[in-house]
Formats: sequence, structure tokens, C-alpha cells
Amino acid sequence: RVNALRTTMPGRGRGRGTMPGRARNTMPGRARRRADQPIPQREAPGAAAVSAVKLIVSFMLEIPAGAGLQALSVRPKRRAGVFQDLVVNTRQNLEHVRLSKTGSEGKAVKLVTNHFRLTCPQLIAYKYNVDFKPDVDDTNLRSQLLFQHERVFGISHIFDGNSLLLSQRLPNQMEFVSYTLSRSIVKITLQLSKELPPNHPDCVRYYNVLFRRTLRQMNLKQIGRHYYDYRKKCVMLDHGLEVLPGYITSILPYENSLTLCADLSHKLLRLETAYDLIMRLKENNEFAKIKEELVGSIVFTRYNNRTYRVDAIDWNQTPRDTFPKSDGGQITYVQYYKQKYNEYITDFKQPLLVSQGRWKKGRRLMPRSPIRLVPQLCYLTGLTGTIQRGSSIMRELSAKMRPGPMNRSRVLKEDQNAQRELSRWSFVLDPDFLSISGRTLKEERIFQHKDSFEADPPADWLKGSKSTSLLRAVSLKHWVILHTRNCVSEAKILEENLNSVTPAMGITLEKAKIVSCLLAFKVVCILPDDRKNRYDEIKKYLCVKSPIPSQCVVAHTLTKTWTLKTMVVKIAQQMNCKMGGALWKVETGLKKTMFVGIDCFHDIVSRQKSIAGFVASTDEELTKWYSQCIFQAPGEELVDGLKNCLQGALNSWLRNVPHAPESIVVYRDGVGDGQLQALLDHEISDIKLTFIVVKKRINTRFFLKHNRRLGNPAPGTVVDMMVTREQWYDFYIVSQSSTVGTVTPTHYNVIYDTVCLDPDTVQRLTYKLCHMYYNLPGIIRVPAPCHYAHKLAYLVGQSLHDQPSSLLANSLYYL
Repeated sequence: RVNALRTTMPGRGRGRGTMPGRARNTMPGRARRRADQPIPQREAPGAAAVSAVKLIVSFMLEIPAGAGLQALSVRPKRRAGVFQDLVVNTRQNLEHVRLSKTGSEGKAVKLVTNHFRLTCPQLIAYKYNVDFKPDVDDTNLRSQLLFQHERVFGISHIFDGNSLLLSQRLPNQMEFVSYTLSRSIVKITLQLSKELPPNHPDCVRYYNVLFRRTLRQMNLKQIGRHYYDYRKKCVMLDHGLEVLPGYITSILPYENSLTLCADLSHKLLRLETAYDLIMRLKENNEFAKIKEELVGSIVFTRYNNRTYRVDAIDWNQTPRDTFPKSDGGQITYVQYYKQKYNEYITDFKQPLLVSQGRWKKGRRLMPRSPIRLVPQLCYLTGLTGTIQRGSSIMRELSAKMRPGPMNRSRVLKEDQNAQRELSRWSFVLDPDFLSISGRTLKEERIFQHKDSFEADPPADWLKGSKSTSLLRAVSLKHWVILHTRNCVSEAKILEENLNSVTPAMGITLEKAKIVSCLLAFKVVCILPDDRKNRYDEIKKYLCVKSPIPSQCVVAHTLTKTWTLKTMVVKIAQQMNCKMGGALWKVETGLKKTMFVGIDCFHDIVSRQKSIAGFVASTDEELTKWYSQCIFQAPGEELVDGLKNCLQGALNSWLRNVPHAPESIVVYRDGVGDGQLQALLDHEISDIKLTFIVVKKRINTRFFLKHNRRLGNPAPGTVVDMMVTREQWYDFYIVSQSSTVGTVTPTHYNVIYDTVCLDPDTVQRLTYKLCHMYYNLPGIIRVPAPCHYAHKLAYLVGQSLHDQPSSLLANSLYYL
């Protein structure tokens, strides 16, 4: 029992002053940035009739900029209602799927998934709110203070930082007194909040907290949101890498029962510190490169097992500077790390890294309290630019990470401890994978010009596309190849190979004017390297100041003779698309229908600007697209922006098609489960609209079961039962093909549908749209309009930082 603890610890609170310390947010970067977006004000139900455009726009505004489900978050002061949104019944108003949401098309297949059935206790649980006076910010300290009185409320308890779940009822209100290290008194009050039946949504959150506790019983260490096993780490000194195996877990309610979803995770750490990087680049006077490498990256601090995003480098402060302690005194960073973590800082002149604190609810425009970190203690994460996926080092890593012999007695002891934790609540975990049924849809025919063909192999039709005339080829006249003076040979290689491959594709290619210059802008630019700032400057000029379709090619890609032809074919295809051409199509089966994709990009450095990408099809064959993006500041509503986007798309449609669209299908990426209620609170009428939420960041995996062996399902495999929600019109599709590793499905949730698409139609349509992305002659993970919106928002947010010219709105210039 811990009965001598400090009320507040430097670096363990919520970013007081400039104290170093732990990361105070367990949400993943993209989801975290989106979670803070305010929900726009809605019109009252029954408001006066408005135009179809306004109705659609008003509905789209109800999609905040997306946050993933934080099933395992236990931060104090966080409102614990997110799981109530998980049971929002979006299906109850969809008459056409009220009785059944399962399809029947395709070949039936037997699958298993990485879900394990979990039988929960059939008992009433009691939730008590816990209040600390004076307030204690740190969750671990709260737990230690509360559990000084464990004998009162028993060993069957789950504490999430704010409230306590008990298996037995105690008095409605109880008060306890705990003592800190300095013998200060902390008063703890427990107040009965509610009785929870076993199927109550709030219980799921506590079950996740309990399972995290079992992982700690197995001696796994928490890094970020997940748990890793330091005993099985793989150290590769030759490459300066260290890899920790771990697990991603979540308990969620599905159609028939609760399940535990478990997936493998590997934390890749570099043995190089941020200090090593700074000193190496300083020797070459590459100060700009230091900022480029560090700002926006994630670093790991071993002294407290935390990760931080680097937002800035403070060259004006050093470890000898001081910051305020909780008692009002001052302490240097050198002294703090020695006293707190027994870490010795050797270079007193190194700068400090700055990691911004999280936004506080209701205070988005207030300055954030930064955390300052010492580079010497911050280890870099992720692969370096010289280590690419699929290289020999990755194969070596894969071999080393295979399971090896273990100490059976140690594992058995740890497993018993974990089982004991679960048995206190009468949990029973099925040891076998959950078996489910799926269906594999038939392969799609790809149409190009007058020909059509099926992909061979499946999900890859590059060979067929490069030897057949494109669906709509555009002649390339009056074009220029610009290059630096040291890339003369690469320019000639590109022109010669373009002349070789374009006739078979139906593209008329006139002779290019090749211009040598220091740095120039026009249609095709050959870049001497892949430096981001050069690319950003070129794209900003050609997309904002002087709008013209452009293509950038890095010179060294033209020197790889074994891939040269394939590379040039892809370049020619991209150029054709950017000039208004089309590569191929699939038959969707829906007429007079506009398809819309929406996705958001959030600035990972300043965390202030976000960009909403809006892309809509403007013909019935999905070969012409209208694109627009919206800049939004924190708290800004998007009414005018989205209205203009949709109006522009409709105007573009009417220039291509003589009649207006009768229905609109929207694919919206980046919406978390906890935001579904906001999508349902607004009334929509008199418009045929299907709204589908797309979710890529999931941990569910499917495996094809054949005899005793498991493999990846074929592209087009659909799952719409067992691991879907009874209250949702949802399904999974495995659309990609993978011969290495485990393929990841995509989750789709139809939350609104007045077009009344039946399950077979919406599943088949979604799979078809995964074939329509013109930057890859294969199937992608999400429907094309959704990924186009992502590409648009990413280009603007990462490179342009400005509104693209409207003259490019009808061009896929962001490919």
C-alpha cells in the first residue's frame, strides 16, 4: 500500500508552466486534433423549407472533423459519456433494413476474426463518482490515494480516474481521508451515481479499464495508448533500431455479445536521440534541416515511457534554465531529472524541445501550456528515410520478431494474475478466434475506350491499362519539361520513354520544349531531389499563383532501368488525368447520382488550421470531378463554405450532364463512433441522400479459413454480421489484395439513407468505387471520392497552405 505520496508532482500534472513531464493525451494525433472541433449550431426541427442545396449542406455540417473511439482512455476530468453514443440507433429510421441488413450476393466463405467472445457478469454494478479535495490531476496518484481504503470497498473494483465501479452496494455517500508524502490531507468523497445492468454502455468503458489492468499484471508497459513487452524487445545495433512487441485491445458490444478485439502492435524506436540528430546536423551547419527533421515528429522518453509530439525547438533555453515547482520554488531541468528520474544531463548548452499542451474545453483560443523536453533524453521513433518497408532490414526484423522460447513458469504466474483479475468480475474469455461467415463479391470488369477486361491478377490491372487506349485520352500539346542543369539526361530519358508508351494509350504527344534553368515552373518539372520545401514552392506557384496542370518527377526515379517503363506509364496516366482525361471506369448501376467524398486535414505542427477537402463526381460515369477545399479556424462554422462547394459541384454537373442529379451518395471519412449522435439530431427531408461514414483506422482483421491454415481473404470479401452492430446499418469490406502481411478491412456505416439502397447494392457499389482511383491501377481501401478528398486536403494542408485557384476545380491536380 502506498500511503506517503505527494499531492502534485512536477511533470505529472497538466502542463503547469514549462514543466517537463508526461504526455497528457492518449488520443492518436489525427483523432485528437479532430476531437476538439466544436459542433456547429443546428436549425430547429420544423424550420421553414429551404433549398435542396442547403438541406444537404446542413446535414453535412453535422459531421464534425472526426475523432476515433477512445475506448481505453482513463484521463481525469474527461467526460465519461462517449460510450453512450455507441448505441445510437441509426438503423431504426431506415425502414428498408429494419428487418435485415445482411446481403446475399457473392460466394460464401468461412472466416475467423481477431475477436474473442467475452462473457460478462450478469450482475448489477454500482457506479460511484469520486471527488478529491484539494483536486489531484494525476490519474496514478488518484488511484494510489483512493486505494489506501481498498479494505472498505473490496477488491472487486474498477477505477477510471473519475468514478469507481463496485460489485457490491455501499452507502450512497462515503468520505475518506488520505495522506500525501508530506502528510498533507486529501479528502475523498464517494457519491452513488447509478446502478448499471451488465449490458449498460457505461460498463464497457470499465471493462476496458479492467483489461488494461490485466495487461499490467502480465508485466506489459504502457507507451501511449497501448502496452508493450520490454522483455521481448529486438535490438538491431547495426541499424540503430529497437523494436518492442505489444498489443492493441478493445472490448466492445457487437450483435450477439461483447468481444475482445486484440491486434499486434510494434513500437519502433531508434537508438539515436534528438540530441544526436541535432549535433550531427549542426556540424554541417544544417540548422534548417534540424527543424525539418524534428518539428512534427514523435519522440519517446524512456524515463517515464511517454511519447510527445515535437512542436518547436527553443534555442533560447537550456537545461540550466529553471521552471516553477508545485510548491512555488524554482528548479533547473538538470536538477529535476537527477532528483526525479536519476537521469544525468551532460550537455548544459543543448536547446530544449517544445511540446504543446492539449486544448482545454471551452478555452480553445487561450494560450496552451507547453512542455519542454531535453533532447538528450528524447529518443526518435519511426523509420529513417534510408530504411524503407520491404527492404532487407525489414525482412531481418520480421525473422527476429518471431516467437521464441519463453519461461513457462513466469508466463504461467503472470497469466494466473491476469486470470485472477478477470475472475473477480466473473469474466470468461473464449480462447478461440470468433468464427464468422463472409461473402466474396465477383471481380469487376474494367472499361477502357472500346475494350473491357478483368484484372489479372485480381486487384491489379496495370498491364491491361498500359496496352489499351484510355477511356478518354487528351492530347498533350505545347508542353514544357523543366529541369535543373544537372538533370539534362533525365529529361531526355523521360521524353523518349513518354514517346514510347503514350501511343498504345491513345495519347497524342507533341514534342516537348526542354528548358534548363535553376528552378522553374511549368507542366513537367524534374526535381534533383525530394526536398519538401522545393516541391511545396513549385506546387504553390502552379496551383495558386499561376494555375496550370503540373507534374513533378524526382530525377533518380528515372535512372532505375528495371522500373522505368512502369514509372513512365504512371506519369503519362497522371498527366492525362490532370488535363481532364479519364483512364477507366466500372459500371456502378446507379444513374443520375452524384458521389461526394469529404475528408479533413489538420495541421500537425501549429494545430490551428484545418482543411476540409470536398470532391464530387460531375458525370454519371464518375470520370469527371469537381474539387474544392475549405480553410477553417478553430471554432469556425462551415455553412458558407460547404454551400459553395455543393453549388459549384452542381454547376459543374449541369455543364456535363443535361439533367440534375436525382440522388447524392456521400462518403465521409474521419468520423468517430462517439460523434454519431450529432449526425442524427438534425432533420432532413425532401432529398434523396445516402450518407456513409468511412472508418479505416480499425483493429479488426479477417482471415480466410482453409483446412488448418489461415490466409488473407480475397479482394471483395464482405462481412455484415457478428462483428457489426445491431443498431447500425454497417459492414466491412476487404477491398485490397495483399501477399505480404495481414490485409486491413474498411468499416462502413450507413447512417442516413433516403435513396433506400439495399445491403447488396450499397456493398457492391462501395466495392466498385474502390476501383475508380486514377492514381493506382488497382483497388484501394476506400471509395475513390473519399480518397480524392483526402489527397486534396493533404496537398493543401502540407504544401500549399493557401486556397488553390478555382481554375483547377475541375482537374484532378492533386494526384
